[in-house]
Amino acid sequence: MSGFKDRLSDGLYGLGWATVKKLPEPVARGLGRRMADTVWKRRGKSVLRLESNLARIVPDPTPQRLQRLSRAGMRSYMRYWMESFRLPTWSKERAANSFDPKDVHYLMDGLASDRGVILALPHMANWDLAGVWVTRALGVPFTTVAERLKPETLFDRFVAYRESLGMEVLPHTGGSAFGTLARRLRAGGLVCLVADRDLSASGVEVSFFGEAARMPAGPAILAQQTGALLLPVTLWYDDTDVMRGQVHAPIEVPESGTRAEKTSLMTQALADVFAGGIAEHPEDWHMLQRLWLADLEERTA
Repeated sequence: MSGFKDRLSDGLYGLGWATVKKLPEPVARGLGRRMADTVWKRRGKSVLRLESNLARIVPDPTPQRLQRLSRAGMRSYMRYWMESFRLPTWSKERAANSFDPKDVHYLMDGLASDRGVILALPHMANWDLAGVWVTRALGVPFTTVAERLKPETLFDRFVAYRESLGMEVLPHTGGSAFGTLARRLRAGGLVCLVADRDLSASGVEVSFFGEAARMPAGPAILAQQTGALLLPVTLWYDDTDVMRGQVHAPIEVPESGTRAEKTSLMTQALADVFAGGIAEHPEDWHMLQRLWLADLEERTA
């Protein structure tokens, strides 16, 4: 059965990439909203998990408010997919005009210094669109890491898709990604990492909206070992066709302490910036998985 589900997933994603990008823009946008509403009304595991996560991050999480937010969240998530399916067809001008980040000078100054730059993002809005803006509007290539999906053919689709957008993509598993990222940074390059969910189960424990969670140690350790600048970035949608974003001030390496202590402090600082951005735009945080330790422990109990 798992083999059939894997083939089905691969086929559906393949259909999306082949078909959605050919639709007129208003049709694709309307299709995405209808699909999001259909999934939301079914109240499946992903929607319930999203509401459970939202309950931890918003004040006064009444059932009515959580349902409104989760519906908006599914629409935001489906907008991500509709845009992503179409990104390979976008012109340089379209890519440049579809993202409006604030305080890009942090990124530009870091690149000009040749010390290397790490952009760390949460699962907000459309990180692929932000990546296309970097490669096409700024003309800056970068390296990233992708979760190895099942089946392998689906992972290959994602890698080919992101490479077509100008990204160098490394698999999360396999052990060689960290060394490659460090080499890119020491050469003055750019690394972009989605960093609000630990995929290794060996990340750094942080306080996130007042509860314990784990986030990956990679961004902080890379900054320490290579001297690269660590910049948090948050993203969100508004009522326009343009995605918004904020490049935040650098997270500095503490002057004293062990590597583990420095990593803990830097990862907590990163989590705090993420929490601020997510609190302002909770509907654009696409966290449909378990994140907090209490939920992970509940699953394994």
